[in-house]
Amino acid sequence: MDDFSASDTETDDYRNPLLNQQDSTKVEKAPACCSSRYGLALLSCYGFFVAYALRVNLSVAMVDMLNTNTTGNTSCSLCPRHEEPLRPKHNHTASTYDWDSDTQGWILGSFFFGYILTQVPGGYLARRYGAKWLFGLGILGTVVFTMVTPLAADMGAGYLIAVRALEGVGEGVTFPAMHAMWASWAPPMERSRLLTMSYTGAQLGTVVALPLSGVICFYLDWTYVFYIFGVVGLVWFVLWTFLVSSTPEKHKRISEAEKQYITSSLKSELSPTTSHIPWASIFTSPSVWAIVVAHFSYNWTFYTLLTLLPTYMNNVLGFSIKENGFLSALPYLGSWALALLGGLLADWLRERWLISTVAVRKGFSLAGMIGPAVFLVAAGYTGCDYVMAVSFLTVSSALGGLSSSGFGISHLDIAPSYAGILLGISNTFATVPGMVGPIIGRALTHSNTIEQWRIVFFISGGINVFGAVIFALFGKGAVQPWAVSNAYVNGP
Repeated sequence: MDDFSASDTETDDYRNPLLNQQDSTKVEKAPACCSSRYGLALLSCYGFFVAYALRVNLSVAMVDMLNTNTTGNTSCSLCPRHEEPLRPKHNHTASTYDWDSDTQGWILGSFFFGYILTQVPGGYLARRYGAKWLFGLGILGTVVFTMVTPLAADMGAGYLIAVRALEGVGEGVTFPAMHAMWASWAPPMERSRLLTMSYTGAQLGTVVALPLSGVICFYLDWTYVFYIFGVVGLVWFVLWTFLVSSTPEKHKRISEAEKQYITSSLKSELSPTTSHIPWASIFTSPSVWAIVVAHFSYNWTFYTLLTLLPTYMNNVLGFSIKENGFLSALPYLGSWALALLGGLLADWLRERWLISTVAVRKGFSLAGMIGPAVFLVAAGYTGCDYVMAVSFLTVSSALGGLSSSGFGISHLDIAPSYAGILLGISNTFATVPGMVGPIIGRALTHSNTIEQWRIVFFISGGINVFGAVIFALFGKGAVQPWAVSNAYVNGP
């Protein structure tokens, strides 16, 4: 089915923003302060903070889990080490393991073998049964398996791989469920800022988990990394259970004015049927596949750095476990900041009619994907210049935060009623880099030379640029006909 009508006139949303259409002119915008929708954004931000903290802590703990006396797990680095003088000894009590480079790659990538299984089911189940409990129980499951990680590691690499895969199963439903929830909660002209506030919990979790994991490993031992973050996740689940509802209509504390504002602003975008899902139209839509390709490409770079950056810091640049976590977190601190600023800017550009939604999405995607590719490749040519290497990697990831207001929100632009399902589809493909990226990365860097790592950076950068170009060519910014009209659900 061709994407026509609403999206071919790509300035429809420019000329007639939803909040300014005649049928909603009498609806006054509800204040943001102390509102239920911004409360949801903060709690979902906390939820993604937990999800990503649990996802990335193994990347740092892995450095201390290895037996450095075993051949192939040497602590020597290509560049001079940055050890602090008279360092106190640490990690006296925790076990260490004789895992070679390939085994490390499988352990780091195993999370995504479970993660990929629940993407599309997550979007479907959220639409059918409600997103609140799906999101909450998904993260709770990840918390439980995180807390048994030390036991699994002692039992063997195979058990650890299985536990990490089960963590992925639980966390796989989170993004589709949250997209489905925002379809009912986010007014169109606040969509960028609400979603970026929500999803930047992922970067914030990474920013906190990487350095804190290093500190925990240094002063305690690596097992406490999983116990401490597990407790943080349990606290979140209690708050989520009592303070959140799947829709504004079910929320017990929302004001009538805010409920009216949200439901009225969204009524023009929602499908008239909740039982039928236009699978044929979804899978034949160029705009959907543009999102899929962009999502896959962006995640290749994101997951490569997420899982392998601590190893690069340790094995090539020569940073200690304590320094490693702080420096590995810097790129995600930049990404978090630019994602938040980008969300505010994207909504401001659209709300003031300065630029159409499709142009905003494409512009932010190009900046958030080509920019990171350039600086990532440049980082491979910095040698042992630690300042330049860390700076380029930080700028690369920071610019990537802009894509949160690009293709990352387009699911809601083109089909809000099916946003969870669309995100499940795109995230299924986008999970593949997490599965194979660490394995390929470690396979290409057996000797940990700068030349080998340069190849990893070139591959990631090239894939990023390809995804940006595809989205710029085929991405759309308006609700597609098949997403709102029964006449198009099966295609022409």
